[in-house]
Amino acid sequence: MTPSIVNDYEITQDTIALLPAHHIECDTIVWERNDILHVKQSMLSLIKEACLEGGADYEGRRAAVIHKTGIQHKIPIPIHPLDHIYAFPTHSPKLYECAWIFYYHIKSIHRHPNKVNESMVTFHNYKELTLPISYATLEKQMQRTSYCIVRFSDRLIERTFR
Repeated sequence: MTPSIVNDYEITQDTIALLPAHHIECDTIVWERNDILHVKQSMLSLIKEACLEGGADYEGRRAAVIHKTGIQHKIPIPIHPLDHIYAFPTHSPKLYECAWIFYYHIKSIHRHPNKVNESMVTFHNYKELTLPISYATLEKQMQRTSYCIVRFSDRLIERTFR
């Protein structure tokens, strides 16, 4: 059965992962809580559009994370901080194999039982995703994103209580 392909997609609180599509007709496979979609748009264009919907452009979000955290590589992005939508790349976003994982959907991460350079993510809906990155790299990306969330949450809390 051929999956249905959509032209456009809007990242929401239901988005759990963006994966590279190994298919000629689409660029991105979107995992949602209850669905899997094939989208013609690239992952980075989806992330950039979602950042704009969240109140700033991608480059501005990226620069803010670098400024507030000092993170220089594989930078997590606060796509829509007020809605708690934060995502991190598994590789450089310039690379085809890069996937984007949405932090608040992660239940746990694990080492792959048989492959040293792969790891597994279990989401809150119990879907499992095997990623072509080491457990140490995945753990580091989780920590970076957590730190990013804390840094951006502090600012949101300050504004709320002023």
